[in-house]
Amino acid sequence: MLFKQNRLKKQNDFKKVFKQGMHCACQFIFLKILKNNLNDSRFGFIVSNKISKKAVERNKIKRRLRDIVRHSLSETKSGYDIIIAAKPGIEKLGYNEMKAGLLGLFKKAGLL
Repeated sequence: MLFKQNRLKKQNDFKKVFKQGMHCACQFIFLKILKNNLNDSRFGFIVSNKISKKAVERNKIKRRLRDIVRHSLSETKSGYDIIIAAKPGIEKLGYNEMKAGLLGLFKKAGLL
């Protein structure tokens, strides 16, 4: 579980990141990144019905992504709002493949 200060929750914050944020993507994950004026980075996660109609599978993907972010939180730069959204096909990936893809995107975006 992410700490409360590291969660992006409000709908207005999500809208702001989507409108003004920088885009970075790989085959199964894309990021929207926006600099904030806080000491911590905040993360939001989106897994749509296009991925799976079953809530159990969507929640499993979110839990894995949150766990990856939680373990790499100390290595990421602070002061960013980051939305992590899953693309179709991610449900077939294992944890290690998902981790490699997400950390690769963080490096590509300059967050590590």
